[in-house]
Amino acid sequence: MKKIKVIGILIRDRIKESGRTQAVLSRYDEIIQSRLGSHELSEQVCSRKGLILLTLGGDHTRWDALEEELTAIGGLEVKEMLFEY
Repeated sequence: MKKIKVIGILIRDRIKESGRTQAVLSRYDEIIQSRLGSHELSEQVCSRKGLILLTLGGDHTRWDALEEELTAIGGLEVKEMLFEY
């Protein structure tokens, strides 16, 4: 049975937390199949809040380690979905 995990990461302060978040994501790049990031942007505002969606594959034993490291960063909220097929 194959598995895919999708992780949603809400970053409450992109300016403050982006460096640590990127360092963690770089350490786990071999299991990240796709990454989508967004934040509110207009001529008047560039939001400090952001959202990253990750699709994970590869070594399933690394999934929990990635999630634990992200959760340890203050200012992040991490949610997950697991699909088995």
